Amino acid sequence: MKTISRVFATWLATWFGCGYVPNAPGTAGSIAALVIAWFLHHFADLTGTGFGFLALLLLGPAIWAADVAERASGIKDPGFIVVDEVVGQWVTLVGAIALNWKVWLAAFVLFRLLDTWKPAPVRQLERLPGGLGIVADDAMAGVYGALVLFAAGWFNSISHLLYGLS
Repeated sequence: MKTISRVFATWLATWFGCGYVPNAPGTAGSIAALVIAWFLHHFADLTGTGFGFLALLLLGPAIWAADVAERASGIKDPGFIVVDEVVGQWVTLVGAIALNWKVWLAAFVLFRLLDTWKPAPVRQLERLPGGLGIVADDAMAGVYGALVLFAAGWFNSISHLLYGLS
């Protein structure tokens, strides 16, 4: 493989260096994903659906980059690969009915919790080979997070309608 291709894959896999944070690189990748999402929401008016579209666009390159970086390192699912957290975090935002500081925080906590806990089939997806397994489990954790965010937003909206809660 060409060196420039491997360097690009590594930069993408580490989300431009976030994966090299010494403690909790996955958390650093999730925070970086949310910071970018916040800017895109505030300056380009992106919503949950837009973040789902971005996650979908990133999916192929993320799988490729994770695969290349994993093979180059010789380590199965190395911690420095965090592009999967970016995909999963953006998928989680799909479930947001509104975006305010509470939702940003909930999306972060939900995704990190589900990514760590790995309820079925998240753990099973992690066993897929190479970059596919690295990214697929986080994408599924993101789907779970999106479902919880959506349900919480829906119940909150119903409460407002029925009881006039603020």
